[in-house]
Amino acid sequence: MVKAVTERSSAQSTAQSQTPALWEGALAEARSLIGVDLRRTGQQWNTEASPDSVRHFCWGLGDENPLFCDPDYAAKTRWKGGLAPGCFLYTIDTTVVAPKLRGIQWLYGGTDFEWYRPIRHRDRFTVRAHLLDAVEKQGGKASKFIIQTGETLYTNQHGELVCRALGSTARTPRSRAKGGLSYAPREPHRYSPEELDEISHAIEGEELRGAAPRFWEDVVVGERVQPMLKGPLNITDMICWYSGGGHSYEAHRRATMHRKRHPADSFINPETGAQDSAARGHAEAGMAREVGMPGGYDVGPQRISWLGQLMTNWMGDDGFLQRLNVAVRRPNIFGDVSWCRAHVADKRVEDGAHCIDLELRVDNQLGETTAMGTATVHLPARSSWA
Repeated sequence: MVKAVTERSSAQSTAQSQTPALWEGALAEARSLIGVDLRRTGQQWNTEASPDSVRHFCWGLGDENPLFCDPDYAAKTRWKGGLAPGCFLYTIDTTVVAPKLRGIQWLYGGTDFEWYRPIRHRDRFTVRAHLLDAVEKQGGKASKFIIQTGETLYTNQHGELVCRALGSTARTPRSRAKGGLSYAPREPHRYSPEELDEISHAIEGEELRGAAPRFWEDVVVGERVQPMLKGPLNITDMICWYSGGGHSYEAHRRATMHRKRHPADSFINPETGAQDSAARGHAEAGMAREVGMPGGYDVGPQRISWLGQLMTNWMGDDGFLQRLNVAVRRPNIFGDVSWCRAHVADKRVEDGAHCIDLELRVDNQLGETTAMGTATVHLPARSSWA
């Protein structure tokens, strides 16, 4: 009994040492690498938009758009070949630019993507990333946290800048730390048969514009985009996302050696006493609550990519998603559904491009808005259609 108590106390002590609060000087440390080109070790899943990797990414979203997934179909479009959705670039680099602050949890805050040209199958990329800013914030769920914002530049094999992405990451102490993240636990939602029928109907009726052009002249300011439904979120959804979109997990010897180099990046599993990744909170309710989340939860880039899919579904093969700027507001936990919504906020012509500006949001089954943002889509014009 004495031995068991001693071992448990030792594990608890180690776990507590891995849950620091923000210390004096933390903000200065978070800002210390502003402007420095950073190594992107661990931030890369793919280097190339191969047809297979693009298809796996799309399938992980539940996106079967043939422009992305079927090269034979894509060859007959105006692009003359397969494309990747813009958010595929998350697999080239995560856009998480959040150095320093070991032991302080990363929570993804959002991305402002601006694309300058389409991503074609077989495009290969090099990436440059640097920290732009770090600021201290106060909030209702954590008394104090730091937001780090970084710029990621994606350049293809032709030396062309394809995309500029600004990613924001909240550095938030875990729940046991003083002032740490403190969402109230929430059990998975139990759906009625009527709710499940509505979910099934919405999923089956998802709109995919495809080869039918959506002309700029036909779009009306104020009109609503047909909503797209995802969920109820489950562990299979997350496995498929990780398979196509990438992840930060490491296995076996790689994990052991990483924890040896960076002990604050690991966490004690209270059931075994062994070390594990703090990122497992995405898949496990108990660990999520140790972090301070209400339950097992998704990753922000997944939800942002859903809104990207909503836009590519709506605009059709002949459109171009030029900008997508989305902030993640609340966690999306297992059992939640996500209604991806948009409406047309404005239409304009700029530098010859026929632009549609849209406002976006994601709502769950409780009526909470879990993400919100804006998009700009370039559509073909009837006046110049050939």
